[in-house]
Amino acid sequence: MRNWQKFTIALCALAGVASVSAAQGVKVTETKPGLLKRAKISSDSAVAVARARLPKATINSAEIEEEDGRLIFSFDMKTAGKSGIDEVNVDALTGKIVGKVQHESAADEKKEAADEAAKKPAKKPAP
Repeated sequence: MRNWQKFTIALCALAGVASVSAAQGVKVTETKPGLLKRAKISSDSAVAVARARLPKATINSAEIEEEDGRLIFSFDMKTAGKSGIDEVNVDALTGKIVGKVQHESAADEKKEAADEAAKKPAKKPAP
């Protein structure tokens, strides 16, 4: 094997390690069972896309959901020294950023959490 071939193999191996390590520590939750199976890109790829969009931010939460008829990975990202969070949405079928990155203040986050809690059905008491 020639040196350039060895170099190419080593470079590809490093790229693979980088993509795996980029997603470490990020758990993507499903808003409904089966959504991850419908995605055409992996959650690791979606994490890499979101991190590339906001490289100085850390991912606080990640989920896959259906929004406006579209299957998306949604990431809440926090940038040090900046209040609130930025929401980055990645299309789960194409891997492209959906719309603009939305900034949410702490008050916006609180309201969104309350709205989502109100949408969830109440648990029935055990008989």
